[in-house]
Amino acid sequence: MKPLAVFGLALSNRFRMRFFYDIFLFLYPLGLRLAAIRNKKAKQWISGRKDLKNRLKEAVENGTGPIIWFHCASLGEFEQGRPVIEAIKQRHPTYRILLTFFSPSGYETRKNYTGADMIFYLPMDGPRNSNVFIATVQPVAAVFIKYETWHYYLTALHERGIPALLIAAIFFKEQSYFRPWGGFMRSMLNRFAHIFTQDESSYAMLNSSDVTAPYSLCGDTRYDRVAQVASESFHHPALESFCRAADTVVAGSTWKEDEAQLSALAQRMPTLKFIIAPHEIGREHIERLTAQFENSICLSELEHHDHPSQFRTVIIDCIGLLSKLYRYATLAYVGGGFNASGIHNILEASAYGRVVVFGPQYSISNEAKLLIAKELAYSCSKPHDFISRVEAILSNRSELENKNTAAHAFVMQNRGATEAILAFMENKYFYIS
Repeated sequence: MKPLAVFGLALSNRFRMRFFYDIFLFLYPLGLRLAAIRNKKAKQWISGRKDLKNRLKEAVENGTGPIIWFHCASLGEFEQGRPVIEAIKQRHPTYRILLTFFSPSGYETRKNYTGADMIFYLPMDGPRNSNVFIATVQPVAAVFIKYETWHYYLTALHERGIPALLIAAIFFKEQSYFRPWGGFMRSMLNRFAHIFTQDESSYAMLNSSDVTAPYSLCGDTRYDRVAQVASESFHHPALESFCRAADTVVAGSTWKEDEAQLSALAQRMPTLKFIIAPHEIGREHIERLTAQFENSICLSELEHHDHPSQFRTVIIDCIGLLSKLYRYATLAYVGGGFNASGIHNILEASAYGRVVVFGPQYSISNEAKLLIAKELAYSCSKPHDFISRVEAILSNRSELENKNTAAHAFVMQNRGATEAILAFMENKYFYIS
């Protein structure tokens, strides 16, 4: 094929993808409006954006100081951006932080987060929304986290000369950026002033593509965050009494399939205790869990009980505690490994020096692959495999202690991404004073 024809094909693919992108921007809110009739999260997505323009304008005008805008898709991305946000606020308190979320899971959980000056949902991407948003906020810099690339927002920032960073970025070959028809998606990456990748494979993906934005290998800011949380003092008398020298499995962010594994383990090993923090804490789910696990009690009730140690399972019926609970684990289990989106944050457990077990869906988790290679984490897809693995782990206490020490060291050795990003912001583009 002649070079001109190749260029023409690439150009037509780009316009075609732009067309589909615009269709998505139009249809997605319509679909959520229909879903909001019965779906709580869809309703929150719609209601949280009502009168957003005026509320945002009022918040911006009620404060002083330059604004740095951080955008996260949801809660997991927030945890990656959080160390950078808090480092800026500590070292440069005259700057204001605007934090936006796309999903209700992030916004509704962190809307009262005190580390940011303003917290809002992000208006849906589009030419008008992006221009109004940027004109209202007038940020001196924008920081997008992990996967977030919105064409019109990045274009509006680029046209105004406002630098945008993509931090904790992770890439893999299946993503649309690296498909033959992915020129439009790659053009979004080229709008960034700099891309900080989590790992070497992500860096290599950029290196083998036609992405022209500057990029570097930086690491994952979550290591800094989980190490900080694990180092903080925390005491919960009721839970400490509940565990009382018993082997305890702390299971975080669990779904139905994860809980089936844990239930099978509970039946096989009757001396084990469990602390289960489900991903969803709605009443129906909590009631199902208390019925599924014998001699169980919710944390809200345990806190008022005179004899916490008499129970076998504690169901965590509140949010915000999980990252602190892994300190009580003999062994950790992290949920999400039976979902297409993959496992939740396993580093929270590793930071306390705990071996972690999870389901089979971990392919996009770099830390899971690294920990499995070091035999500090294990993936199990069937209850009998899970039971056998736990029995093997608990049967050799000296080996378990060595693995726990190695898991903690793994986290500590991978810290430093936050400082690297902040130094870049201070020295190259943003000149934070």
